[in-house]
Amino acid sequence: MHPPLTLHRHPMCVEIIELFQKCHEDHPIGKFFGECTELKLKLDRCFREEKALRRKANFEESKIFKERLKAYRKEMSENS
Repeated sequence: MHPPLTLHRHPMCVEIIELFQKCHEDHPIGKFFGECTELKLKLDRCFREEKALRRKANFEESKIFKERLKAYRKEMSENS
């Protein structure tokens, strides 16, 4: 199962999403028998890559925030 295929939420995978949706439109019955499976696998890989990049960016952002918070707490304890 994949997340909702909204283009604005998955900018890296727009092309694959459009191809996947077109495959479903072109093969309304065949989609149940594996007609679009290859595109689905590509879509899943793209979502995994996108998620990994977001996770890495969030981790870096979190590290910076923690360092700033630690410096702020140190400063506040010195002023007290």
